[in-house]
Amino acid sequence: MGKPVVAIVGRPNVGKSALFNRLIERRVAIVESEPGITRDRLYHECNWLGRSFILVDTGGIDFSDDDDFAASVRKQAQMAIEEADLVLMVVDGQAGPQELDQDVAELLRRQNKPVLLVVNKADNSELELHAVEFYALGLGDPIAVSAMHNRNIGDLLDLVMEQLPPAEEEPADESNVRIAIVGRPNVGKSSLVNKLLGEERTIVSDIAGTTREAIDILLEREGKKYLLVDTAGMRRRSKVEKPVERYGVIRSLRAIDRCDVAVLLMDATEVATDQDAKIASYIHEVGKGLILAVNKWDLVVKDHRTMREFEELIRYRFAFVSYAPLVFISAATGQRVHEVLEVAEYVHEQASLRITTGRLNDLLNEITSRVQPPSRKGKRLKIYYAVQVGVRPPRFLFYVNDPRLMHFSYARYLENQLREHYGFHGVPVVIETRGRGEV
Repeated sequence: MGKPVVAIVGRPNVGKSALFNRLIERRVAIVESEPGITRDRLYHECNWLGRSFILVDTGGIDFSDDDDFAASVRKQAQMAIEEADLVLMVVDGQAGPQELDQDVAELLRRQNKPVLLVVNKADNSELELHAVEFYALGLGDPIAVSAMHNRNIGDLLDLVMEQLPPAEEEPADESNVRIAIVGRPNVGKSSLVNKLLGEERTIVSDIAGTTREAIDILLEREGKKYLLVDTAGMRRRSKVEKPVERYGVIRSLRAIDRCDVAVLLMDATEVATDQDAKIASYIHEVGKGLILAVNKWDLVVKDHRTMREFEELIRYRFAFVSYAPLVFISAATGQRVHEVLEVAEYVHEQASLRITTGRLNDLLNEITSRVQPPSRKGKRLKIYYAVQVGVRPPRFLFYVNDPRLMHFSYARYLENQLREHYGFHGVPVVIETRGRGEV
């Protein structure tokens, strides 16, 4: 369920984080991410040859160091290995095989997971030849790369695609909408799920096979069925101390990947934190419906301006997901809890909207005559026609004379006009361009 996980492991100072960063740079995001929001994660979505996976970085494994920090790093790395569908063991091609490399290789053999042996720092053809020395680790054929110089990274990604388990279609479930409840620890996610279930008293069944950090429950309300996913709290990286909690975040990401709508639950007493924004940005990146929900509203001392002030603060901090509806609830008292399901169903409908090509191009003619496309160095962007090529999220392809002329601000103008005329409330709108003659 969800995207496969690829973990990068190895002893200290072999270039794991450099490889992680290089692979992130190679990814093609589903939608444009906001600068400064997603780059400092332990994990990141990557895409290659049309398939996505979650890439996980880990600390250096050192069995010779007995201090508490080194032991914690080893435990964290082992948790990543256990969660992973594929492991990239990174070694230093310039230093040659080391005793610690043998220790890490032995750990991986005990785990019985698919492994690719990545010989990093092979910055030139001569250094690539030394990769054969690593056959001694007994992990199969090594692949020589240079994360710093971008050598053979495409070849590595091709091998990753070959080793990942085959893509499977989501098993059909009986729910109308799959809703993931996500957020930081202690914001009331389980309380919200329990209140929804307790109020409705119509639980159909628990879904078997889920992890202890992501619980799936089928709920029926007024003849409609919803799959609720209660997930582990997602702290920022520096605050995650226990390895089971750190890699619970990965399970939460997988829950987001397979949901239709994510409810980002925030604490009214500490609302719109940086970590809240990071979680929202991941939901935005993977093209899921999003609801911003402020919980514990009963604990806030209010006057006639309070809700407006909260909304202004949240809209300012979450400007990059300005399309997301905002609800104020109390899972403890049940205040407006029913709105979560109602808004989730509405967002799912909006994500599934499909606009006919005729109506879309009528609108395109109108909005381009009102605001002329931009020009660059005397050459003006020409938009010939547009088609909607996907839903959930809505995806539009604009055929143009030169995609390089599509300025970000004009793409945003097109998106705003699409929203003004057709809605698409609660979901990202993806705009792509293709030049004349491109396939």
